[in-house]
Amino acid sequence: MDRQNKIVVIGSCNTDMVIKSDRLPEPGETIIGNTFMMNPGGKGANQAVAAARMGGNVTFISKTGNDLFGKQSIELYNAEGIKTNYIFSDPDNPSGVALISVDAKGENCILVASGANGTLSIDDIEKAQEEIETSSLVLMQLEIPVKTVEYAAEIAFRKGIKVILNPAPAQALTNRLLKSLHIITPNKTEAEMLSGVKVTDWISAKAASDAISDKGVDIVVLTLGSLGALIKEGKQYHRIEAEKVTAVDTTAAGDTFCGALSVGLSEGMNIVDAVKMACKAAAITVTRMGAQASIPYRAEIRSQNV
Repeated sequence: MDRQNKIVVIGSCNTDMVIKSDRLPEPGETIIGNTFMMNPGGKGANQAVAAARMGGNVTFISKTGNDLFGKQSIELYNAEGIKTNYIFSDPDNPSGVALISVDAKGENCILVASGANGTLSIDDIEKAQEEIETSSLVLMQLEIPVKTVEYAAEIAFRKGIKVILNPAPAQALTNRLLKSLHIITPNKTEAEMLSGVKVTDWISAKAASDAISDKGVDIVVLTLGSLGALIKEGKQYHRIEAEKVTAVDTTAAGDTFCGALSVGLSEGMNIVDAVKMACKAAAITVTRMGAQASIPYRAEIRSQNV
């Protein structure tokens, strides 16, 4: 297998169960909803699917329960062309699920049971060590135990393999982990937690990226939603404007961005061109409803001259 094109995504796999209703129930109240949808989700899975649809050679390392949700998820990943040999099965815990209520205004209430995602362990990573060590880059998030993330990052770092971390959901990270990273991709909220700087515009984004890069990360890519993205590469800054679109649903936009970014870099693009492609992919995602259902294919990006 060509190491230059091989992307290993390590992260979470969930099934989202969504009920739409006119309003959200009060505590103790039962109301009759409207439509029900069951969709594949989880940040790790979303990013793996995004990378695969963008043409990446993807292996997904994750953990599901020995249940219907887990088996259905693996079938979906196989259909996307994702290598699933290292999706482990937890005999004691169910697959991760998210229960989502959405009202007529788009406001939501989400309850997540991490299940098997919370048991993806260092032992599991050791079983997949050869797969990691023969990749061109590793992409991770924080919906799995942070100790597992740290261990995988160190394996890759020792072998000179580039590690991209999407630090979501936001939490404090050790300097040891940050020094193992090649790229970190925080949004405004995550950047504030990591830097102590409230991000409201390009100037504060620059200050936050300075504080994060000072902790040892090679490249900071700070995503700013409708503004675009700020890249800090060494002592250089690059400001990438967002595509102008009408957003319908922002679910999985950040995951699409990370998956597309990883593919661009695996193909030898420089960071600016890779981020430009990632912004275009994320812009398409927000014009569609759903998580993985909204993620575009590479042909759709090429139609925009990328």
